[in-house]
Parts: sequence; C-alpha cells; structure tokens
Amino acid sequence: MENEESCSTHGLHTKSVENVRKKMLDNESTKELSMFFKVFGDATRIKIMYALYLNEMCVCDIAVALDLSQSAVSHQLRTLKTSRLVKYRRTGKVVYYSLDDEHVIKVLEQGISHIKHD
Repeated sequence: MENEESCSTHGLHTKSVENVRKKMLDNESTKELSMFFKVFGDATRIKIMYALYLNEMCVCDIAVALDLSQSAVSHQLRTLKTSRLVKYRRTGKVVYYSLDDEHVIKVLEQGISHIKHD
C-alpha cells in the first residue's frame, strides 16, 4: 500500500507553493507565535487566565479561588505578564490583574468555543 502522506510528484501545485512562500511568516515571527501559544500550554495558566476573564483579581483572591499558593500564582502571573497576556494596576498596596486586551480575550474565547464545539 502506498503512503497517503507522500507525494509522487514534487512541485505539483506551483502556484500554491509560490503563494505560501510569499506570505510565510519570517523565522522571528514564527518563534514569537510559537512562544505565545506555548504559554497557553499550561493548565494552571489557563485557569488563571479564565479567572481573570471572569473578573479582575489580586494574587490573594486568585490563589483562594483556584486553591493555589500565592507563590504559584505569582510565578505564573510573571510568565503571563512577560508574554503580554495579563496587565496589572495598583490601588494602594493591592495589585489587581486582568487580561491584557481584547486580542487575549478573543484567543481565550475562541479556544473555549473550539473545545466545546460538537
């Protein structure tokens, strides 16, 4: 049986290949996008992001709501801040976290929609 994943002719669809090559992301953009999605690969970070999707929260409240240590939440928030997925604001001594912008909200909503799609 012949392997269905293999082409017997190289360059069969020349226009498609040319179109993809012209529009392909450069290596740096590909790496950045890969790192962006890698951040979504951790269940704890997803829980934190979903909590922040529901409500702006401080570290203490996130920890209680998700039954995590404050240290674990702070560690994950640092990663999320570095990746520009969450932002913060300070009111007195309390720091409140929220999702960074509409793009992050849309990615999260699209992911949820995808997994719930039948």
